[in-house]
Amino acid sequence: RAHHPEIFRNGPEQLSLLAGTGYTLMLLTSGWCVARALHAMRASRQRACLQWMMGAFVFGLGYPVIKLFEVRWNLAHGLNGDAGVFIVTYYYLSFNHLIHVFWGLLGMIWVMLRTGTGSYSAEEHSGLESFAVYWHTTDIIWLMIFPLFYVLSASLNPGATLLSTNGLFSKISLDNYVQLFQDPSRPYG
Repeated sequence: RAHHPEIFRNGPEQLSLLAGTGYTLMLLTSGWCVARALHAMRASRQRACLQWMMGAFVFGLGYPVIKLFEVRWNLAHGLNGDAGVFIVTYYYLSFNHLIHVFWGLLGMIWVMLRTGTGSYSAEEHSGLESFAVYWHTTDIIWLMIFPLFYVLSASLNPGATLLSTNGLFSKISLDNYVQLFQDPSRPYG
């Protein structure tokens, strides 16, 4: 960023603020569900804990699902490893984060299995607490990536508007969403 300020100032025009906001909402909602699960376990409500963990899992899956659509759209529009330092840096950081989300989702399955079999109680649920720390750490890391690639750079570019970027879901409608599945190389609009 310091060595290529112009590239990073114009870079967000290639990304979708809506996709980035979608990631953020999915991860934060999932993290909130994990916090509610921990609260339920501390109150000896194992069933409620398991339900909150299932909700956390569903929202947590939102990150890789949105990433799949975003990458498919990006590649169809030439945003690959040859697209420049901004895109390469973005992919490096976001894919690294994706790997940690996948590890977290696997950990979440383990915690749900242990919760469902009664392995945790109000007195002993250190595995659930450890998982919650890991999951919230992935949120914190995303909360650093998101503004660096979507918010700060876009707000520094006087020509960019936060609501009309040129990326995935920029002009969202059900028809455009369906078109992405049918032909990822077809532009929106």
